Amino acid sequence: MRTRNLFISHSWTYSDAYDKLCKLLDAAPRFSYRNYSVPKDDPVHDAPNTAALYAAIKERMAFCEVVLIMAGKYATYSKWIEREIKIAKEDFSKPVVGIRPWANEQVSSVVADNADLLVSWNTDSIVSAIRELAP
Repeated sequence: MRTRNLFISHSWTYSDAYDKLCKLLDAAPRFSYRNYSVPKDDPVHDAPNTAALYAAIKERMAFCEVVLIMAGKYATYSKWIEREIKIAKEDFSKPVVGIRPWANEQVSSVVADNADLLVSWNTDSIVSAIRELAP
């Protein structure tokens, strides 16, 4: 079993979805991953400016194979989601998995337009997408 290196994009303000996704991945059978995301308790959370935070995210994303992005409607209005997509796509050519919110029909057009795969909020869909994009 190979360990996948992931960057899970998330809002520190809405960290409950991030926490739930990590628990989902932790419980996935025959799946191992390393999380290169920037957790809320990381000192970079208090970066002195936007450029420092951007550089810190870019540094973490360099090690990942796949970027996971929650595709909730809030993502459409997040300047950081757009920046993370830019880092993933333009700086590193990393594949992006957009994850539809649980029981929600509305999906962020920003995420949907940039995702290599857009999947449902369930373990099998998410893990299958990761395995497909990082064989």
